[in-house]
Amino acid sequence: MEIEAVSKIAAAAAIGIGSIAPAIAIALIGSKGSEAIGRNPEAASKVQTSMILSIAFAEAIAIYALVVALIVLFV
Repeated sequence: MEIEAVSKIAAAAAIGIGSIAPAIAIALIGSKGSEAIGRNPEAASKVQTSMILSIAFAEAIAIYALVVALIVLFV
């Protein structure tokens, strides 16, 4: 019974800690991208494409954390 409790705590910690960094990264990407578009509106399409790609990579890190949490929880 105690192993199940430790497993649940470890899974919660993995997803909690693993989702903080991508959230901060997405916020920084969005703010810097908006700043770049504000400074140079002609380059908006290139900046927006790079922003979307970077946000996708940051979101993938959160998905990896979710997968690790599920593995810890169910295996």
